[in-house]
Amino acid sequence: MWLVIVSLAAAIITAIWYAVDDGKYKLGFLSLILWGTTIMVFVDHLLGFLSEGGEFFETTGDAALLGIVLVIIAFIIWEIVLLIQDPKGKLLKLKTH
Repeated sequence: MWLVIVSLAAAIITAIWYAVDDGKYKLGFLSLILWGTTIMVFVDHLLGFLSEGGEFFETTGDAALLGIVLVIIAFIIWEIVLLIQDPKGKLLKLKTH
């Protein structure tokens, strides 16, 4: 389930980035984080499936929760990058007051 959740988030963010982003909010960076996570999870699932067998997609509540946590962590990393780069200059205004 976590593969499905992260893949869905990556596809949605990529579509938003392609359609409306002007580069100001670094949605391309967020998209790369999510696609990298998707590839990592896919490889993990594939190797686990090939070596141990069983089901490829986990449909448990824990797997869904893990997918949500992975997306939240991607958003946290993206927001930290936005805070550091401060695209609107709002943090710079706080320093000058």
